[in-house]
Amino acid sequence: MKIETKTCQSCKKDFTIEPDDFGFYEKIKVPLPTWCPKCRQQRRYAWRNERTLYRRNCGLCGKSAVTIYSANKPYKVYCNECWWGDGWDASEYGRDFDFTRPFFDQFAELQHDVPRMALLNKRSVNSEYTNHSGDNKNVYLSFAAFFNENVMYSTWVFHSRDCMDSSFVYEKGERLYEIIDSRTSYGCQFCLFLKDCSDCLYCYDCRGCNNCFMSANLRNKSYVFKNKQYSREEYLKKIKEYELSSFLTREGLNKEFQDLMEQNAIHRYIISERNVNSVGSLLYDCKNVHQSFEVTRGEDSKYVYGSIESKNCMDLYHVGLNTELCYELHGCTRVSNCQFCHLCYDNMNVMYSDTCQNSQNLFGCVSVKKGEYMIFNKKYPKEEYEKLKEKIIEHMKQTGEYGEFFPPQIAPVYYNETQGMFYAPMTKEKVLAKGWHWEENIPGTFGKETIKSASIPDKIEDVPDSYLGEIFACDSCSKNYNITQNELLFYRKEKIPFPRRCPNCRYKRRFDLRPLRKLWHRKCMCNNEAHPNHLSMGCSNEFETCYSPDIKEKIYCERCYQQEVY
Repeated sequence: MKIETKTCQSCKKDFTIEPDDFGFYEKIKVPLPTWCPKCRQQRRYAWRNERTLYRRNCGLCGKSAVTIYSANKPYKVYCNECWWGDGWDASEYGRDFDFTRPFFDQFAELQHDVPRMALLNKRSVNSEYTNHSGDNKNVYLSFAAFFNENVMYSTWVFHSRDCMDSSFVYEKGERLYEIIDSRTSYGCQFCLFLKDCSDCLYCYDCRGCNNCFMSANLRNKSYVFKNKQYSREEYLKKIKEYELSSFLTREGLNKEFQDLMEQNAIHRYIISERNVNSVGSLLYDCKNVHQSFEVTRGEDSKYVYGSIESKNCMDLYHVGLNTELCYELHGCTRVSNCQFCHLCYDNMNVMYSDTCQNSQNLFGCVSVKKGEYMIFNKKYPKEEYEKLKEKIIEHMKQTGEYGEFFPPQIAPVYYNETQGMFYAPMTKEKVLAKGWHWEENIPGTFGKETIKSASIPDKIEDVPDSYLGEIFACDSCSKNYNITQNELLFYRKEKIPFPRRCPNCRYKRRFDLRPLRKLWHRKCMCNNEAHPNHLSMGCSNEFETCYSPDIKEKIYCERCYQQEVY
């Protein structure tokens, strides 16, 4: 069996290319990677500005548009209406390839000339402030959101409605607030890892439950209060003891919930369900998926992060919805046989391209719509296209460019605008030392608040309508924020106190509660002597887990978890 160890040209650490990897690289005819998996993923992070939004005038119609590109970025940016319209043609920017120069240098010049889409947002209604999203109605400041209605301040939400401040709601969520990693749940608040639950508050790892409060590891339960069973009448009486519309009450409950997860809840070593021969975490209905995270219905894939329906792929980040035979992609959906692409939707046989849509057989193109047999945005006959493509690939092999994703040095967004600052944070000095870029003008105001946090009423019913015209300061980062009418109505309806933190800090709180995209080798922490085959010192099972050895939580192997929870 062929195994090769290489030294990453980015971090200088050794990494291994395994036997199955060779077969994939040979199938798509690319050379072996020269960056390790971790650095390859960070390189893709550096291209994803998911949630840093600006206002900028459209380069065609002149109207103000919401965009991920700050005004100081040297690009032409069109509002979505103009970008999709017939007022321009990407082939007008076509040019010949210069074989005396590196590919990436020429590609960067093409990026500067061809108009870019302000936001990646398709087929949506009244959802101007969304990115990496589509098929939404009345969705606001939400990202990676599809097929939703009336959703605000949320991330990676699908087929849901009337939700706010939630992350990774995979399907059919309704009336959810501060929910993380949920499926088919209704009327829940401040919960993690729910499935088929309703009217649950402050619950962790519960399934088929309704009307449960401050509890963990429940299955098919009702009227459970702090992991103790009550009658319906007793439970409702217990709940009434809490003034849930009070900010002070909720802060105390948040602290209690944190203690519950750290001290009492049992944590399964990885989140993995209905998988076959798969390694990673947050994997669902996968087969032969390895070293991957947050993947649903994946097959024969490796190093995939955030994907639904990907097959026979490697090194993907937020790619899916029917994707096959793809490598080194970011932000792409419904693509087949595509490699080294960024923000491309509904394509086939596309390589080294950026923001191309509904196209096939492209190489080195930018912002092409419904194109075919194009290189550097220039149209060619099929036979000439194939010959020139192979010639450019040979040139890229000589320059050491072929087989690698786009370098962060030519990314149209800067590192501190991207998801890299969440998953692989770096200081400005380290970013610049790598030759990457740093945005000095991140949007936001400070010190403009008209209402002090201490003056905000404790209970939501005491908050006046006049707050819709006021400015507030985040208790965490001091950044100014305001609220919308739909937001205030939601708080009142669901008895949720007025928020003291800005949307970004609320997102960061949810982000920090999720398991990391990394595996550690650990030993099961179960010491229940009643379990069969346990030694006097407890369970001897060891495993790869998404929970760091530094955390306080109780981490159990699959066997102990099943015996304790089910």
